[in-house]
Amino acid sequence: MADFSKVAPTGSPEERLLSRLDRSRVPRHVAIIMDGNGRWAKARGLPRVEGHRAGVAAVRDVVEAADQLGIGFLTLYAFSVENWKRPRYEVWALMNLLKDYLRRELSTLVDNGIRLQLLGRWRELDPSVVGALERALEATADCQGMRLNIALNYSGRCEIVDACRDIVADWAGGQGVEIDEETIGRYLYTSGQPDPDLLIRSSGEQRVSNFLLWQIAYAEIWMTDILWPDFRRGHLMQAVLDFQSRDRRFGAVAEIDKKPVADRGSA
Repeated sequence: MADFSKVAPTGSPEERLLSRLDRSRVPRHVAIIMDGNGRWAKARGLPRVEGHRAGVAAVRDVVEAADQLGIGFLTLYAFSVENWKRPRYEVWALMNLLKDYLRRELSTLVDNGIRLQLLGRWRELDPSVVGALERALEATADCQGMRLNIALNYSGRCEIVDACRDIVADWAGGQGVEIDEETIGRYLYTSGQPDPDLLIRSSGEQRVSNFLLWQIAYAEIWMTDILWPDFRRGHLMQAVLDFQSRDRRFGAVAEIDKKPVADRGSA
């Protein structure tokens, strides 16, 4: 259950943001492209790995704040299929940071009822990483609170390919699958979850980078120049405030467009 009292200290800038939030219109599902770790490190003359290490603190703060705000589903883009193109030492460091995060934070996730789910071809990762992930999945399996999705070895296109393969396999097995949008949704990694209402991207880049391509069809997009290691709960709250200010029509005609032209000036 949302606990707004814990989101922001008294007298803080975050408390002022909190006072403006409509508690009844918090997005159900927020997805985040966590970008900018390398640039954060470069600006400080540090190895890229230190940027990833600093980004873990942002993950910790945002997960906690999302839970306290009552966001039901939080999806974090942690490692893409394309990230294998990075230097081996950087990939190795990312995997070790992931294991360290799970080791340090697993008890906190369980204590707060946060259930972990993995999106992507994560079973293709190193066996030591897969083992840590499986233990975390098992430990949080009965949690009934916020769903924390971590996208690992993930690609939006691969997700759709995997869904199609599973559909074809079930059809060949005699299950009589009918192909429509609802069916495809059931075969995606996010099966059973609502599509993201809000997509956030840090670091100022203006692209979706092969992330949740099917699911973000009607997501509101909020992009910020803040590099991910500097991203904190206040930025998440700013994104939610912006989300609440938008008129989500899902392709329908806006109310102002329904009025006669002569009446629109007073709208």
